[in-house]
Amino acid sequence: MRSDGDSWSIVDSVGLTALGVATFRALESSEPDALIRDDFASWFVAAAGEHHFTELLADSSSLQGIPFAGFMGVRTKFFDDFFLSAAASGVRQAVILAAGLDARAYRLDWPPDTTVFEIDQPKVLEFKGKVLAEHEARPKADRRPVAVDLRDDWPAALEAAGFDPTKPVAWSAEGLLPFLPGTAHDALFSRIDELSPPGSRVAIDSFTDSSTLQRFSAMPDKFFGTNPFGDLDVSELFYADERADPPGWLSEHGWSVQGATSLELADKYDRPFPELPEEFDDLSKRLAWVTAVK
Repeated sequence: MRSDGDSWSIVDSVGLTALGVATFRALESSEPDALIRDDFASWFVAAAGEHHFTELLADSSSLQGIPFAGFMGVRTKFFDDFFLSAAASGVRQAVILAAGLDARAYRLDWPPDTTVFEIDQPKVLEFKGKVLAEHEARPKADRRPVAVDLRDDWPAALEAAGFDPTKPVAWSAEGLLPFLPGTAHDALFSRIDELSPPGSRVAIDSFTDSSTLQRFSAMPDKFFGTNPFGDLDVSELFYADERADPPGWLSEHGWSVQGATSLELADKYDRPFPELPEEFDDLSKRLAWVTAVK
């Protein structure tokens, strides 16, 4: 269970979910028709040495029939496309909130004068930096890790790392919002708005309500008899307290908002999900993929 001020490494609590996501990105990348290519993800899984995910990477047959790696491919491509579109429009600052084991600073073809800020817990960024250094990886942008908790004064840490609030910025909150308590969730959007001059952009994935999120996290175990995250009950890491509706909040504060469901996004990428139980299908329609421009 969560508590105020709790922290984690890459192999426990919220950090373990980031490791799981890296595993699913690695699995999607190994497919012959993969939507994304993340050659860094398997490095992180191997270095962490967490039994469930190393076993899953070696043999993913237990996930057969569960569209989890494919879902992660769709999610990853959505945010990849968001950043590439922002860069093409002239945005030269990117902020990845709760960056986890995201390797976009290394994977994407950024314009040469782009700065990518990665915000996350100190232990997570320390692990990530060590693995990348061991593999002598070189980023394709000016990558700047910002070790700070998103429940704390992260704007100050971001500006201390060189962020310029007078220039347009592209923000991503990928797989993040349920892990924030309501006060930090709402403060996140207020701070994004304050730090975003006209021309800035934001991309998020967001469930319509906390009960939907709880139901969604239980679906793989309920219908397929297995939990992609092993013994970790991800729902225990979520906050279900009251919070603002992100698309509505952004619209009210002058952002132009567009959204899609998971099924619409899968169709867009020509990656339709397999036939799913009715409840699972219904929940997939309740996950909003949102982009907004100020």
